[in-house]
Amino acid sequence: MPAKHLGRASAVLVALLVSACSSAGEATPPAAAPSTAASAGPDAKAASTAALAAYDGYLAASRDASADPDPTHPALTKYLADPLLTRVRDTVRDLETHGAIRTGKMISDPRVSALDLAADPPTVSIQDCIDSSGYKMVYAKSKKPVPGAAGGRYVATATATLYPDGRWLISDGAVHQDQPC
Repeated sequence: MPAKHLGRASAVLVALLVSACSSAGEATPPAAAPSTAASAGPDAKAASTAALAAYDGYLAASRDASADPDPTHPALTKYLADPLLTRVRDTVRDLETHGAIRTGKMISDPRVSALDLAADPPTVSIQDCIDSSGYKMVYAKSKKPVPGAAGGRYVATATATLYPDGRWLISDGAVHQDQPC
């Protein structure tokens, strides 16, 4: 694949690894509202804590899968659900196919922006300020940067969903690269 196409793919990868690119740049995220977890009782607090833990696990699993790259990395299914799981796996597979990897560190500052525990299934919305300036895409063999794979600081949103087995999984999200934070 030519470098310019891999560069475009790298922008998509950052989006997926942050919180899914399905609606990247298309929608305005909700304003960061103070979490209602503290005032809504222990169920809301527990849901917020579990959803944020799933989000942190998702970011770590995505980083690990992209460092190999390994689209079947077992931690992906521990923290992600479809449709996001499939999109992340496809993107990691693209890295593998084109001989690229991710290195470095991504800085994340997630907060719960909304809870809907009455929904079927219950959901928690997460808003994050991602700093991917230290999270680089490089060619695995040469360790040279992939052209067009620059990072930055921007808003990302994600949805954690409570599944029947009791796990909170990150099922969807969006990156808002047009909204710096």
